[in-house]
Amino acid sequence: MAETRKSTKAITLTALGVVSLLVVGYCSSQNDYEEVGADCVDLDTRLPDGSYLVVDDDYCDEARGSHHAYGWYYGGVRTGARVLKGSTVRPAEARITSRNGHVIQKGGFGGRGGGGS
Repeated sequence: MAETRKSTKAITLTALGVVSLLVVGYCSSQNDYEEVGADCVDLDTRLPDGSYLVVDDDYCDEARGSHHAYGWYYGGVRTGARVLKGSTVRPAEARITSRNGHVIQKGGFGGRGGGGS
């Protein structure tokens, strides 16, 4: 009788472990992150309407050593060479891509990508 109880517990624990792994695998494979666009801007040149002047992505390239006056502006509305209504704060758990297609941050929990070409 005691032996049957042990095998039942072992089967139950094994099944619970398998179900847990399946749930974790499924959740991690989901792309439940926000897609955010970013523009490299001159942070020292804020225009009277609150917009920033957009510059080439190379100025914000971390691999090349970004210049202090330049930074990424996330989720803004771009009009010509200006962007506004966004933020300089990097959103968490988002896939961030520059307008030129450079991946700045991959989606998911704390995922970070390189910003370069």
